[in-house]
Amino acid sequence: MPRYFTVKQAEALLPEVGESIRKAVHLKRENEKAEQELNALMHRVTMAGGMILDRQSLLGMRARRDATAMRLNEILEELQETGCQVKDLDMGLLDFPTLFRGEEVLLCWRLGEASIEYWHGTSEGFRGRRPIDQEFLDNHRGDPE
Repeated sequence: MPRYFTVKQAEALLPEVGESIRKAVHLKRENEKAEQELNALMHRVTMAGGMILDRQSLLGMRARRDATAMRLNEILEELQETGCQVKDLDMGLLDFPTLFRGEEVLLCWRLGEASIEYWHGTSEGFRGRRPIDQEFLDNHRGDPE
């Protein structure tokens, strides 16, 4: 069962989840870079029909890739435990479930935004974001604190 947030409850989590998503975005990039370097090396080996490799360098590349992937997964699990939903690691996009007039919708926050100012339906996604207005504030609810 999902956790539901008011705007106030979700914004109270922003310092914590904002730092976590920032780390996750960085780790994703580091992991992709390590994976690309490893793939490039394997491609060179294949194209050369084999070659002598610096075993320590290869092991170091694999260790770096694996360590960033493991830490990234840990952070993603920590974020999920807060009740927010990670939607896009390239944008640093998080959603927080809430109820608006009894229907589940999502408060939408993106890395770099100072506060939560948008919401959208569960099937609309980022492009369907609408500004939070007084009507929304008056008619949404989260779980009791």
